[in-house]
Order: sequence, then C-alpha cells, then structure tokens
Amino acid sequence: MVGTLVLTRHGQSEWNKLNLFTGWKDPALTELGEQEAQKGGQELKKAGLTRFDIGYTSALQRAQRTLQIMLKEVGQEDLEVIKDQALNERDYGELTGLNKDSAREKWGDEQVHIWRRSFDVPPPKGESLKLTADRVLPYFNEHILPKVKEGKTVIVSAHGNSLRAAIMQLENLTGEQIVKTELGTGVPIVYKIDEEGKVVDKKILE
Repeated sequence: MVGTLVLTRHGQSEWNKLNLFTGWKDPALTELGEQEAQKGGQELKKAGLTRFDIGYTSALQRAQRTLQIMLKEVGQEDLEVIKDQALNERDYGELTGLNKDSAREKWGDEQVHIWRRSFDVPPPKGESLKLTADRVLPYFNEHILPKVKEGKTVIVSAHGNSLRAAIMQLENLTGEQIVKTELGTGVPIVYKIDEEGKVVDKKILE
C-alpha cells in the first residue's frame, strides 16, 4: 500500500518581498505569491492530483491562503483542512521583522550566516532548525504520516523550515544537508510513501 504526501511551501509573502525575517509574524501573500500558488495548483492538476483525503497547514495566513488557492485550482475547495501552529515557520526571535541586510549590519555577516544556515544554533530568543524540527516532527509523526502510511493522499502547505524538518526525516538527511536544501515558493513536492514510511518516489512539480 502506497500513500501520497504533497508538501508545498507558501507563495511569496509581503515580508519575503521586503527581505525581512518573518518567522511567526503573519503577513499576507503578494500578488506574485498568489500567482505562485495558482501555478502550483495547476501543476498538481497536470500530475493528476485532484482528490485529497485531508489537508494540513500552519496557523499563519500565507500558508493557509496558498492551500486555499491550490485546492480551488484542483476543484476541491471543500477538503477538510486542519490548521496547527506546530507547522508554523521557524521562530526567528530577535531577528523577526528585521531586514536581512540590517541584521548583518547589527550582528555581522558571519553571525547572521550561522543563525540562518547552521542546524542547531538559534538566533537570540528564537529557534534553530533543530528546535523547529523538535516542534514539527512529533506532530508530523502523530497526525500526518500515519494517514499517508494507510494509503491516503495528504497535502501540507507550510513554510521553508517546518517543511525542511519533515523532508530531513523522510529523506534521511543530516542537519548539514537539510540546511542547504532550498524549497521553491508555491512548488509542490510529491512523495510516494509505503506502509513502513519509506519514500519510494519523489517528484518536484515545477
């Protein structure tokens, strides 16, 4: 028995456009972000993914809106969608709301690079990717993965770092490997997963 798991990062948000650390703040999608979500939905339709059993998203509107747009594109706006802050983006702490260039001026290029690209060094009062994974994976393993292992088709719209946590586990990546993994905005990643939780196929729909 093989289930299907679709993971998608939200489309461009207003704060992505301004090059700000966003974290748990809740800006809306830009016009481009809405278009990215539409394209993602069209790619799902082309791939024959038009009937999902359940959807999951974070407590933040950029991920919720992305999923809403994609489901409209595939003609399944009535899908049951569960929202939970366990799937929220990484909390950037004192970096939240700062322009990335301003943060470099304040703390230095090297320190900001470490906070952004190391696995287990958190910014002040924020989360590292490891701490984000510690929050995301229990929820993923309790609520989402079991449904996929049962053979269901599940879609998750979330954030770069919360999705990295799931991808790290699914693909058996190291912390060093996952921080180098880039996820396109509004781009669905489709995993086929067997009843033991092993990935048997992966496609990026772009």
